Amino acid sequence: MRAAQTNSREIVVTVEKLVYGGEGLSRLDGQVVLAPFTLPGERVRLEITGERTQYMKGRLGEILEASAERVAAPCPHFGACGGCHYQHAGYESQLEYKAAILREALSRIGKFRPPERIEVIAGPPLGYRNRAQFHLGDGRIGYQEWASSRLHPVEQCAVCSPGLHQNFQILRRMLGDRRFPRFLRAVELFTNETEVQLNVQAADQPVARRFFDWCAAEMPGLVPGALDYPAAGFLFRVSRSAFFQVNRFLLDRLVESALEGAQGETAVDLYSGVGLFALPLARRFCPVTAAESRIAAWRDLEFNAQRAGVPITALQTSAENFLRNLASPADFVIADPPRAGLGKQVVESLLQLPPRRLTIVSCNPATLARDLAALLGRYEIDSMTLIDLFPQTYHLETIARLRLASAS
Repeated sequence: MRAAQTNSREIVVTVEKLVYGGEGLSRLDGQVVLAPFTLPGERVRLEITGERTQYMKGRLGEILEASAERVAAPCPHFGACGGCHYQHAGYESQLEYKAAILREALSRIGKFRPPERIEVIAGPPLGYRNRAQFHLGDGRIGYQEWASSRLHPVEQCAVCSPGLHQNFQILRRMLGDRRFPRFLRAVELFTNETEVQLNVQAADQPVARRFFDWCAAEMPGLVPGALDYPAAGFLFRVSRSAFFQVNRFLLDRLVESALEGAQGETAVDLYSGVGLFALPLARRFCPVTAAESRIAAWRDLEFNAQRAGVPITALQTSAENFLRNLASPADFVIADPPRAGLGKQVVESLLQLPPRRLTIVSCNPATLARDLAALLGRYEIDSMTLIDLFPQTYHLETIARLRLASAS
């Protein structure tokens, strides 16, 4: 349906689809228009907020014809707070939209046909987050607004776990005390629902220490350093600067799905973190080698393997360096890279010294599509799973299981 222009700053369009990033895509005289908080099929009035060479940005002004999939958001801050993007859609619809976005990224960016069947794994859509960063300013606490660094104060958060929400409320109460350090701009909380970890970045270390001591008196279960988190039958020490998955409901299913079809004797875990995949791998393979470049996470990885009593060789090195020095291929490799994906060097190394089976756990469908496009030919996609670790947001996690094209 062609859009009609109403004046120089407002347009009326019909939304075609959602795209990665949380926005609805429509067109004005052939030019793409992107606007958040819209749904496919809706006729909406948008205020144009920015123009680029290839697209325009819009802000939702009025819904003229609403989608049947539109629902009332469970959080009163939705639309002003930028933390969530899809609360205006029913959860089953969110999963369908994300699967469509994944398929489009694979075909448009990767230039290959996605698997006919993509499994979808989901858990409870609210109360799932075990970690969150809260922004501070002018005696207020909350999240940043959509596509902005402006602070939007919140009184509650629908996606935070009960333990996370409880400690957030304690911080809100402490804000009114004159002892609260006004120079703080952000704090991060991480919880296993019994204990809580507080991460504060402050140049004034004496003040930061006094603040932590004060928080320890207010927050039951505040730990001074690393936090122990149970998952997949193991206990993982997670230091303040180490990465750990945020969805408390889907950790076990993530590990089970990522290791599905893993076969052979030798295994490698790239971008291992604290060992979420490496430790379960050690129950199936011998030997297991895990590579992690960040020092804090590598130390946790070593500690977690020793405490669990599983034989893992933990190396503090990048995936690029590890593969460059790998003498012989492993039977199974799992890679959980950051949003930037595997990258050219890792892909080339995997092609030169190919494992029989390769699983990629990706948090970015665009870089996944790029990496898979480079690997296909030498590899075939065995199966693919979308696991929704981030309900109510545009973020999605994909597990792509590959096998050598010559392997049965």
